Amino acid sequence: MKAITLRNIPPDVARAVERRASREGQSLNKAVLELVAEGAGLKNRGRKVRHTDLDRLFGTWSKKQADAFDRHLRELRTVDPEVWK
Repeated sequence: MKAITLRNIPPDVARAVERRASREGQSLNKAVLELVAEGAGLKNRGRKVRHTDLDRLFGTWSKKQADAFDRHLRELRTVDPEVWK
């Protein structure tokens, strides 16, 4: 595992890391690792992530559920000629 040494950490940053470690009951090292991961976008720390696609739904339906959904869509996709006169 890679080790990185940080120098000249601003006092306010050091205090924030110490507060985080204390609040979470973890070591300073663990707190720094989590903060770096969050800053790199690798961990969201419980914040709600806004998705603009449907990827989170991929693979969540069973075959039976997907077939039922498709059946209902077929009904909605039919055009009633009387309505379109």
